[in-house]
Amino acid sequence: MKDQESLSIKILEKEYRVACPAEEKETLIASANMLNEKLNEIKSKGSVIGTERIAVMAALNMSHELLNSQALTEEHAELNDRIDSLSEKIDNTMRNIKLI
Repeated sequence: MKDQESLSIKILEKEYRVACPAEEKETLIASANMLNEKLNEIKSKGSVIGTERIAVMAALNMSHELLNSQALTEEHAELNDRIDSLSEKIDNTMRNIKLI
């Protein structure tokens, strides 16, 4: 099992102790910072009151962004497949032209 490291992160001015593999420490800190930014952004708008509601809205926004990002990744993969297919057709056509 990977070595676990205890890490203290602060989210909405509250401190949390979490354990994570040493090699994931930087990513966890970056994740906590990103979450904190989203939470503070929602909190500063003042349209949502209550820590729990702010957290739910931040989670919903981040989930939405993630799904949009995944959809774009899938769309790019489909485009790359089409480009590869067209490139192969062009190569085959060029080979056939040289044979004539």
